Amino acid sequence: MCRNIRTLHNFDPPSTEEEARAAALQYVRKVSGYTRPSQANAAAFDRTVEAVSQATVELLDDLVTSAPPKDREAEAAKARARSAARYAA
Repeated sequence: MCRNIRTLHNFDPPSTEEEARAAALQYVRKVSGYTRPSQANAAAFDRTVEAVSQATVELLDDLVTSAPPKDREAEAAKARARSAARYAA
């Protein structure tokens, strides 16, 4: 899986549509192999990003959990600590 795609479910505050679109864009880039599609493929690329984004928003709206929401700042701090440990030389 692409490392740039982040978990979006069960956060406080909830994930935004912009975050879902960014994840969809990363996914479509990874699957297609294009960072920027050619003009011939741009319409299909953009259409797919929007479809995946919409599916992501619908999925997030439909998911349920009994776990308490995760704090964005705490999760970001954990990620920074993991990164520091991984890249410490």
